[in-house]
Amino acid sequence: MSQKSYRLQEIADALGASLRGDPDIMVSGLATLQAAGPDQISFLANPAYGKYLQDTRAGAVILSPAAADDCPTNVLLLDNPYMGYARLSHWFDPAPVASAGVHPTAVVDESASIDSTASVGPHAVIEAGVHLGAHVVIGAGTVIGARSRIGDHTIIRPRVTLAHDIVVGQRCHILSGAVIGSDGFGFANDRGQWHRIAQLGGVVLGDDVEVGANTTIDRGALDSTVIGNGVKLDNLIQIAHNVHIGDHSAMAAMVGIAGSTRIGKHCVFGGASGVAGHLEIGDQVHLTGMTLVTGDIREPGVYSSGTSADTNRNWRKNAVRFRQLDSLARRIKELEKKSEG
Repeated sequence: MSQKSYRLQEIADALGASLRGDPDIMVSGLATLQAAGPDQISFLANPAYGKYLQDTRAGAVILSPAAADDCPTNVLLLDNPYMGYARLSHWFDPAPVASAGVHPTAVVDESASIDSTASVGPHAVIEAGVHLGAHVVIGAGTVIGARSRIGDHTIIRPRVTLAHDIVVGQRCHILSGAVIGSDGFGFANDRGQWHRIAQLGGVVLGDDVEVGANTTIDRGALDSTVIGNGVKLDNLIQIAHNVHIGDHSAMAAMVGIAGSTRIGKHCVFGGASGVAGHLEIGDQVHLTGMTLVTGDIREPGVYSSGTSADTNRNWRKNAVRFRQLDSLARRIKELEKKSEG
């Protein structure tokens, strides 16, 4: 793999950063403040890592103007250094670039429409009526179900499964093991026995959506499950049937959303948090890790539930006290009545 190098001034211009130092040094990679060498660039976004700044050997550091005087090397000044790092990371991404064309081992239905710039990897399956847009990448062993449509510049990694009638927008990124359009958990009970309900809806992913490894998004029972533009889903997330997630919301690993719940825009859900079914969650709601939501949330803000870890001895004592809260509340009410009398 050939190593790319760039003049520091070229990087500064691309990021819209102010440069203090030598514009002609060559940068060939990214690294942490502790590990970077003279031909690498680093960044300081979290003040907790400021203790490493004075001793860094990096050729340049992306940081905010407030930290510039403490930097012993060339600096690129940005109000949001982490965003600068995020943009620059793509310059040095070693991931292989897929070549246009269909691999000889891929199975492609003759009715499928595949743009000439798209790439279909080894042993992929493209079923009837599928449409792949410009510069789409389909990884090895991935299955794209009948009549599904994949928007331009979307990348689908190896071993992803899209069921039939799935719509994926432009510039999406779906990681390995994800399953989109699996049947929702729909059953009718008759005298103690469960009978499966056919799931007739689909799944619609907006533009710029990211779906993590082994995440599952169920198809709708009648209408489609909808994931809005710019939504970011981490690994191992479960999105049940008929859920709607608003634009630019983000969810960390192990989140579970039960059926027919609607999530607003710009929400952030911490890891292992869960939301019960048929609820309404408004815009800009932030759930901290392991929060369980069992009722509607209308107002923006940060919400939490559960208790932090403690020694087992203390936890057991507190668990007993928790069960006594109702009786304690009743006793307090009785004491208040007596004091008022």
